[in-house]
Amino acid sequence: MRRSHRPSLRLHALRPLRLGALRMTPGGAQLPLLPDQSSWTIRDERARGTSFIAITPRSVLNSPASTGMDFWSVNPYIGCEFGCSYCYARDTHRYAVERESRREGEVDAASPAIAALAPLPPALAFERRILVKEGAALRLARTLDPAKVGAETIMIGTATDPYQPAERRFRITRSLLEALAAHRGISVGIITKSPLVVRDIDLLRTLASRGRAIVHVSLATIDARLARRLEARSPVPAARLRALAQLLDAGIEARLLVAPIIPGVNDGRAALRQLLAAAREAGARYVGGGALRLGPAARATFLPLLDREFPHLSRRYRSQYHRSIQAPAAYRKALQARLAELRAELGFEPSSGMDD
Repeated sequence: MRRSHRPSLRLHALRPLRLGALRMTPGGAQLPLLPDQSSWTIRDERARGTSFIAITPRSVLNSPASTGMDFWSVNPYIGCEFGCSYCYARDTHRYAVERESRREGEVDAASPAIAALAPLPPALAFERRILVKEGAALRLARTLDPAKVGAETIMIGTATDPYQPAERRFRITRSLLEALAAHRGISVGIITKSPLVVRDIDLLRTLASRGRAIVHVSLATIDARLARRLEARSPVPAARLRALAQLLDAGIEARLLVAPIIPGVNDGRAALRQLLAAAREAGARYVGGGALRLGPAARATFLPLLDREFPHLSRRYRSQYHRSIQAPAAYRKALQARLAELRAELGFEPSSGMDD
C-alpha cells in the first residue's frame, strides 16, 4: 500500500483483521452492516484522531422491509466526520465498531489496529471510526434487481452523509452513482449537507435522463453561528445554499430538507421563514422538514451540548426524550402546520414527502 504524502494525514499498511459475525438487536437494521467474515484494514487517519477502516460488505442495498422506511437505501460509509451533535445514526455505529473491536486474540495487542479499533463510546466512535465500504459499487452492480426495486426510490445517505470529507478521497458515493446510472427507470435520492455533491452533477444528469434523481440538501438554520454550535464540522449554511442553487441551475431536481427542527432552538417562525426564503431565492420549489429524533447514543452528545448552550431547555428535553426518541405528537403536528403555512406564503409546492 502506498503511503499518503498529504499534510496532516497518516496512512498505515496493516494486515487485515478477521472479525466474526455481528450480534444484531431488533433496532439495528438500518444498515446492511457487515458480512459474517470481513477484512478490516485501516486506510487512512486524520490528525484529529479519525481512522478510516476499509470493509468489504456482503450487501449494500437495504430494502424497505428491513428498515421500516418507504424507500430502499444505501449508505457508502458507516459513521460520519461531520459529527453533528444530534445525529440519530450514532446509534447504528456501536454494532459495527464498539462490540466487534473488543474481540480478543485476533491481533497482537501492540498492533496499531488495536488503537484504531479500540472501544469508544458509540457517540464518539460514530465520528472517529469511519468504515469505508470498499467494493460497494461492484456489490451493488452484482445484486441490484431493477425489477424488484420498481418505481421505489433508492436513497443514498439515510444514516451517514455520502459526501462527508472522506468522499473526496475514497469516492464510494460516486462509484455507486456510476453503478446506478447503468440502469434505466431507477429513481435515486440523495441526502447531504455537503456542497461536494455538485462534483457529481454529470452523473445526476445521466440518472435523471434515464430515470429520476433528487438531491435533498439538509440545512437546519441559516444562522452560521447557531449551525456551528449544533454541527461542529459541517459546511456553513451559505455553502449549502450555493450548492442548492448550482444543482437547480444545472437542471437537477433539488430540495431543501430542514432537518432536524429542534424544539426551542431553530423552530421559531421567523427563523424558519428566513431559511425557507433563502432556499426559494436559490430556486427551490420544494421543502421538507421534521422534528428532532434523539436516540440513546445521540443523547450522549446532544444533551451535554444542550446543558452548555441552551440550559433552559435541559429539563424538558430529558423528560420528553427519556420516554421516546420523538418529539411529542402535538408538537410535530403544530410544526408541520407551521411549515405548510410558510410553504404557501413563500410559493413552495405542497409537501415533498420528506416530512416528519
